[in-house]
Amino acid sequence: MPLSKNNKSTSLRTKYIFVSGGVISGIGKGTTVASIAFLLKQAGYRVAPIKFENYLNVDAGTINPIEHGDPFLCEDGTETDMDIGSYEKFLHEDMGRDNFVTMGLIYKTVIDKERRFEYSGEDVEAIPYITDEILKRLDDLVKAKNAQIVIVELGGTAGEYQNVLYYEASRILTLKKPGDVVHIHVSYVPTPNHLGEPKTKPTQLSVKMLNSMGIQPDFIVTRSEKLLDQRRKDRFALFCNMQREDVISSPDLESIYEIPMVLNSQGLDQKILLKLGLKVKKPNLKAWEDLLKNIKSSKKKTLEIAIVGKYFGTGDYQLKDSYAALFDAIDHASWKVGVGIKTKWIDAERIEKEGIEIIGKPDGIIVPIGWGERGAEGMILAASFARKNKIPYLGLCFGMQLAVIAYARDMLGFKNANTTENDPHAKHPVIHLMPKQKEFMDNRSYGGTMRLGEWKAIVKKGTIAYAIYNKYNGFIDKSKGLTSERHRHRYEFNDKYTKDFEKKGLVISARSVVENLAEIIELPKEVHPFYLATQGHPEYKSRPLTPHPIFLSFIEACANK
Repeated sequence: MPLSKNNKSTSLRTKYIFVSGGVISGIGKGTTVASIAFLLKQAGYRVAPIKFENYLNVDAGTINPIEHGDPFLCEDGTETDMDIGSYEKFLHEDMGRDNFVTMGLIYKTVIDKERRFEYSGEDVEAIPYITDEILKRLDDLVKAKNAQIVIVELGGTAGEYQNVLYYEASRILTLKKPGDVVHIHVSYVPTPNHLGEPKTKPTQLSVKMLNSMGIQPDFIVTRSEKLLDQRRKDRFALFCNMQREDVISSPDLESIYEIPMVLNSQGLDQKILLKLGLKVKKPNLKAWEDLLKNIKSSKKKTLEIAIVGKYFGTGDYQLKDSYAALFDAIDHASWKVGVGIKTKWIDAERIEKEGIEIIGKPDGIIVPIGWGERGAEGMILAASFARKNKIPYLGLCFGMQLAVIAYARDMLGFKNANTTENDPHAKHPVIHLMPKQKEFMDNRSYGGTMRLGEWKAIVKKGTIAYAIYNKYNGFIDKSKGLTSERHRHRYEFNDKYTKDFEKKGLVISARSVVENLAEIIELPKEVHPFYLATQGHPEYKSRPLTPHPIFLSFIEACANK
């Protein structure tokens, strides 16, 4: 383990840190929470982060990724917000259902209890029953993680009606546990071009909103383009009723992994410990310092990686949040390999309309996660293009299924090959609905019913996949050839066609322990420099200090192309 392990010997009263956001959404609460948790863990404390989301979805699994970004998939199968991925990457720990709560889950739990008469005939109201359930989730987390410090990320922005009950729970806990709770407000400080100076009024009003809910922040973390100057800090201290040293600047940075260092350089972690009455201990940052040196080091070459997806567009803009874990995994591997990366985002529907030529001549092609017919033919063309032109190819989940379809059409002569997800009456359903999923689909039971979370697989010796996993400790049980990846799918390779594919040179290099499902397909090196696709999601297990071996091998193949 490259980071400090949680010290289990110290006994102390549980402390709580609430982190709220101001002015705009997406301000960086998640990375701020992850950074603070990292610093306190590296100082030797047992830390547990938790995200409270506003929406009424029970989890993030049914949300369109364009709406709220890439749902982060945990080892236990919980489909969460992207911020949980940040917690995993900074803390180098698996998160799960204890670390993620939605308002929908809170309401559902309270309503289910009322239906079971667990409130003994009381009229069930938002306060205290919803706030009590919110606080119970914190107690559950403390017990599950044996936590000394719980860091609570409050979803949304101060002033939204959706999250008022979370703030009320924060206020109630502060009254119940004086001295054991601090509140950090992460807020945006804009610098309008026509004025040329940072403006503090939006954050002042955001803090005023907190005050109206009975909350006085102990710290303000200001998000801005540059480090905040002393004049602006003085104004925050005056108008927000706090000490100037408790105003912390968090400017835009080249990498989010620099944030802990910036916060530490201003003493935020030490100040938090002092306010909580805890012993101030210096965090061990050596491994992180080495990581940052690696990130910032000059690169021997820059690779162009084409990502052919279907969730890039939002109105007139493009966003990368729909594939956040994928972009992170590419970065982690590129830093280790020592190359720069330029990603080329290609909407699969454009390929269908304008032709495969728009891909150009990239060093590698990735076809990532997706669902449904829209853009699927463009992704199939991309998988075929990579194979024919000997361009390193990595298929992830849907990208594995579509690579199989491309191979069936090109090499097996099955021109009508398809997935039954897109064509229920396909003549050659080389990808089909898993039998156990049929009942869920018939009943429209979509939420939390996919094949989710960790599934073990046996990797075939002598394959490229085995060589990849075998090269890195921690990713395979070498005595049994076992590995595991996180999964999130309903459709699977149709085993009826296995012999047809194998006769034409496609290698199934890993199969699941349960149900013997095809997990990884590949082409031999004498046929293609790197052509591999996995039904699992290695991107969710990649971390900055331990890049996933599949991404490392893919980037290496692109660099050596």
